[in-house]
This record gives sequence, C-alpha cells and structure tokens, in this order.
Amino acid sequence: MFLVTFLSNHLLSLENNQNLKNLSIISHEYLISLSKIQERELFKICLDYWLKLVSGLFSEIQKLPNQELSPLMQLNYSNTLTSAGGAPNPEILAKFPLRKHIYSTILSNLRVVMIENMVRPEEVLIVENDEGEIVREFVKESDTIQLYKSMREVLVYLTHLDVIDTENIMSDKLAKQIDGSEWSWHNINTLCWAIGSISGTMNEEMEKRFLVTVIKDLLALTEMKRGKDNKAVVASNIMYIVGQYPRFLKAHWKFLKTVVNKLFEFMHETHEGVQDMACDTFIKITQKCKRHFVVLQQNEREPFVDEIIRNIQTITEDLAPQQVHTFYEACGCIVGAQPSKQTRDRLLSDLMALPNMAWTAIVQQAGSDPQLLLNPDTVKIIANIIKTNVAVCTSLGPGFYPQLGLIYVDMLSLYKAVSGMISDAVASDGVIATKTPKVRGLRTIKKEVLKLVESYVSKADNLDEIVRDLVQPLLVAVLEDYKTNVPDARDAEVLNCMSALVDKVGPLIPNEVVKILENVFECTLNMINKDFTEYPEHRTEFYKLLREIDLKSFTSLLQLPGPIFKLFIDSILWAFKHNNRTVENTGLTLCLELLKNVESLGNTSFTVAFYQTFYFPILSDTFYVLTDSDHKSGFRLQAQLLSKLIELVENDVIKEPLYQEGVAPSGTSNSVYLKQYLSNMLMSAFNHLKTEQVTNFIKALIAQYKDQTKFKGILRDFLVQIKQVGGDATDYLFAEDIESELLERQRLEREKASKVGGMLKPSEMDDD
Repeated sequence: MFLVTFLSNHLLSLENNQNLKNLSIISHEYLISLSKIQERELFKICLDYWLKLVSGLFSEIQKLPNQELSPLMQLNYSNTLTSAGGAPNPEILAKFPLRKHIYSTILSNLRVVMIENMVRPEEVLIVENDEGEIVREFVKESDTIQLYKSMREVLVYLTHLDVIDTENIMSDKLAKQIDGSEWSWHNINTLCWAIGSISGTMNEEMEKRFLVTVIKDLLALTEMKRGKDNKAVVASNIMYIVGQYPRFLKAHWKFLKTVVNKLFEFMHETHEGVQDMACDTFIKITQKCKRHFVVLQQNEREPFVDEIIRNIQTITEDLAPQQVHTFYEACGCIVGAQPSKQTRDRLLSDLMALPNMAWTAIVQQAGSDPQLLLNPDTVKIIANIIKTNVAVCTSLGPGFYPQLGLIYVDMLSLYKAVSGMISDAVASDGVIATKTPKVRGLRTIKKEVLKLVESYVSKADNLDEIVRDLVQPLLVAVLEDYKTNVPDARDAEVLNCMSALVDKVGPLIPNEVVKILENVFECTLNMINKDFTEYPEHRTEFYKLLREIDLKSFTSLLQLPGPIFKLFIDSILWAFKHNNRTVENTGLTLCLELLKNVESLGNTSFTVAFYQTFYFPILSDTFYVLTDSDHKSGFRLQAQLLSKLIELVENDVIKEPLYQEGVAPSGTSNSVYLKQYLSNMLMSAFNHLKTEQVTNFIKALIAQYKDQTKFKGILRDFLVQIKQVGGDATDYLFAEDIESELLERQRLEREKASKVGGMLKPSEMDDD
C-alpha cells in the first residue's frame, strides 16, 4: 500500500530526477514480484495501481500530434515506436520521447503476470471445483466478474502499448501448452481468457494471423488430449475465444463455417456445461454474423442456413429442451436476417417443420382422446413445442406471423381445454390442486401460450391483422377463464399479454379494452388489496396494464361505472403505499398521466366531478408517502405529482370550487382553500411544527411549482424540518441527483472506453 500510494502521487517526480529514476524501476520490480503472490486482496491493491500506470502511459501516446505520424504509425503506433526485439526505436524516440520506454521491461513482465493470473470471464460456464473436477458453473461470483473487468482493462492498455510483445508472449505460452511443458487446466484457461479479453486491440491483418494460429492449435489440442475433462476444458476455451472475435468471423467465411460446425460437434459432448456453452456461443455468433448465414457464399452450393435447418434434428438430438430452445432462437435470428419475405417464410416453414409435425400429431390425438392431456409426458412435449415457438418468435419478431397463424386456432382451443381441466381439478380437490404436479404442468402450457402471443404482439408491425385475426379469439379464450378461476389459478401472464395488446392496438379496440377491464380489474384488485405482499407478479403486471390503458385507451376508462372508477382511483392510491419500488413508481406515474389526460378533456361535467371527488384524496396520499421514509425512493415522482396538483389550481384549470358548500365561505377561491387545507393537514400531522413554519413552507412551495429544481429543494428542506430528533438520514432526498450523476459517469466512462480499441467487449458494441 505504501508503494502504490507513493508511486501514484510522485511517479513523475521520480522519473524527472536523474538521481532517483532508478528507484522508480526498482519500486515497479517489487510490485511485479508482489503481484505474483497468490493472494487476491494483495493482487487487487497492485492491480489498481497498474491500471493507473498503463492508462497514463497510453494517454501520452493518444496526445501525440496525429498529423506528424505516418499512416502506419496511426494504425498501430506501439509497433512503430519499437524496433525488433522490443527496444525503443532511436529515430522515433528522438522525435517523440515516451515514458512507456522507461518501463518496457516492467510492462513486458506485467503482461506475463496478467496472462498467468487472468480470472474467469462471465461467459465461461465450465469451472474446476474444490475437488478438482470440471463442472458446470451456476452461480456467478460478482467479485470475480469485477476483477476480470479490471484485469481486462489493464491487458487492453498493455496490448496497445506493445502489441507485438503481447502476441509473442501469448504465442510462446500456447506453444508450451502444445508441447506439454506448461500444460494444466489452470494455464490453458488463463491464457485463453487473456486471448479473448484483447479482442479489438489489434489491426485486422494481425488479428487474422494471430487468431488462425490460436484456433488451429487449440483444435489440435482437443485431438491430442485424452479424457473427457481435458477435452471439455479445451472445448470451452475455443468457444469462449471465437465468441469474442465477431469482426474476424465476419471477415473470414470459411473460418466462421468451420467454427460453427465445431460448435455443432460440441453439442453432442455430454460433459457438464459443454453443450450449454456451445449453444450460448452459437447464439452469440448468430447475433453478430447473422447476414453471413443467409447469403450464398463463394464456392458454396447454398446459404449455410439451409444446411443447418436440414440437419437440425441431427445437430440437436443430444441437447436438453432448454438448449434446443436456445438453438432455435439462434436460428430465428438468422432467418430474420433474410431480406426477401418469400425466402424468409420458406426458411421459417422449414425451421418449424419438426415442432409442427409433433404439434399436429398431438392436437389430432387430443381431439379424439382428451384424456391424453392427463399424461405428464404429453404435457411436457406440448409445453416444449410452444417454448420452441416462443424462442423463434423472440428473435424473429414480426416475421413470425405465418407460423403463428398456422397454430393459433389450435393453440387457443388447447388453452380452453387445459383451463377446463384445471377448473375441474380445483372443483374436485379444492385450491390445493393448484400445487399438484399435474395442474402445474397444465398451467405451464397456458403460460407459454400467453408468452407466445405477448412476444409476437409486442414486436409486431401489422396492426390491422392483429385486430382482425388475433384479438377476438384471444379474449374469448382468456378473459372469462381468468375472471372465474380461483385466485391461485389465475396467471399473471394474462395481465402481461393484455398490456402488450393494449400497448400495440389499444386505440383501435376501445370496446375490447372495456371488456378487458371488466374481466380482470376487480378480481385482480381483490387478490392484492389485502396486503402489500401476496401475488407479487400479479401486482406488478396489474399496474402495468392500468397504465397502458390510461396511455393508449383513456376513453375506455371513461366508460367505467362510477363505483368502479372510484375503485380504479383507490387502486392507484394503494400503489403509492407499496414497498415494491416498481409498483410504487408505476402508481405515481399513472396518476400523473391520468391527471394530464383529465385536464385535456377541458371543463366538462366529468372533470368537475373528478376534481371534486378525487383531488384532495390524491393530494393527501401524495403527502402521506412523501413524508414517510419507507417511500423515499419515490421522491422525484412524488414531487412531480404534487407540483401538478398545485399547477391545476394555480393555473385555474379547475374552474368549479373544489370544496363542498358550507365547508368554506362562498366565493373562496380554490387557491386560498388549497393553502388552508394544506395548513390544517400538516399542522395536525406534525404538531411539533410552528404555524409560521408551515405557512412559510406552503407559500414557498406554491410560488415555485413551475420550477422543479427549486420545488424539490423546498420540499427537501421541509422534510428535514419534520424529522424528529434521531430521525433517519436524509440522503434519500438527493437520490435522484445521485442517480443522475451515476448515469452521467457511466455514460462518460463508456464514451472514453469507445475511443480505445478493444476496451468495449464485442457484446457491448452496437452491431454494424
């Protein structure tokens, strides 16, 4: 800690003093030795310093005058500055003396340290456990992920500082894996993780040469090594590396095809984790290189996608259902890259041929023998077929419509049949039936049907076809079933599906939106209004749906009967008080948007009744949560809602008196009455406050309702005043500012990283 603190603060002073320059080198040699000690906390202290050093040395190069550099030097400046063997080039150094040359030996040693100690990236799923076995990893260690990010950053800078030295070290270590002199699981892992982490730091020609050598050597290593564990380790490293270099794969078709065929081989490898990683790598490659699969490449008879789809049964025969779904999602991504609708539809039909064959057979059998659905194996097959459709729809989007149309009617018939079986089970065995494996299996079918419709509708662009073909059959199959079921058998996915529908075509189906409200509103509200915890998924989706209806089909709300509309407002106020942040924020946002919608109606009998009935309940509940520290996370939205309520009065939007006759003297303005109401409410709630304090607060608050920054400042000051002695800290009052600062910092960090080749991982970059 002494060394890194001293060097962080005084390094330039050491470098500029001829008598002390050698001390700088000796200090860094000590740090290199300390970095080699196998103790994570010690390594992290050193790593923080190494990051400061190498980023500083890299910044120096970036500041050089570009116009004075040759094109080659601009392309890879670190190579040009260094003559053969890594020594500084005297001619260049004379013109541009650089600090990095003082540390050339230190930096070379640091590259070795980083490569030999590289920790596992989060994309790698195969790990060595405490018993020395190679197993599938399920729990991510956040400490390891953060450490990897820091080490990767250091190695990216080190590669830019001398790409040739980095390549030489890596190539030398790979050769020692091949000849067996340094072979071990740990050594091959750290080397390959380091190779994957410098993607984007080399120019394309150098990257091509380096990567071809690496992959060829690793493929040779899989053939050389005996034993499932050894092969699994090398296979996982090949998959990790190829997933990190999409730029290279895009530019070299034959290599891309070889790599993908190798992934298909790994999909038959039953060692734990290998198949998962093969499927994950395949989908990652398809997302970045999808167009290459659908065009006819040179010297090929057909686009590669045709070959993949033709052999899909052989490729996926050893995969588990979840892995098959990932594979189909990747194929959907490829099919979506085909610009010709006719060809795309043909590919989709071919891709779904196997699931459709199984689907048709089961639907026909179930039609003649409904008892077939009581067979758990049949239920699993049906669920997996629908999940396969969901996977393809997720990646293909609007292009999925022909396939959805093919199965839609049968799928909704199946939904009704399954719903009836669940209702029968509940009728005969009671609510406990919903916990049985049989009913849970049947509910999986219903949930997947809803997910498929939601997934398609949310991405669709053919609104007229949705209204014409999908809406009515869906509502008939779903709504009555949801309303009449026992609460424990209602699926939150229904609410999610309805939200997607309203979001997409709400303005086109006002009558259907009313029907949705009639069937889901009261029965769901009765499930969640007893406490703040039961049915958490329904709770979140319920408020999401109400907000979509308010945004996209406000006129539907106006058709609700008076008592139901009051329930609607009560449910919004109930959301304010939730300890679930999503529900609370949705409720506050919904209320704010509702007030704006009501305001847009002008001065009508509805708006007069609305303001007279609901203005003060909304106001008092807003103050209730605003002054309750359990709801501190909602401060920003609470302040916006409060300023909107004041604006409605101060801008004379509300024309009629807000108060009942006899409550205030005739002729009292709404503005005066609002001040009196707030004063009485706050004085009774916080009797330790003086009248003058409350009066000044209300006066200042109302004066600044147009300026959100000042308005929030006044609110913050008041909330500090009302805290009792020993009350909680008031950091939360500035949570919005802190969050904004964090987002801005993240944006600047990303912007900075985007200027350094390889600093952003391929998965973090926009696909070109």
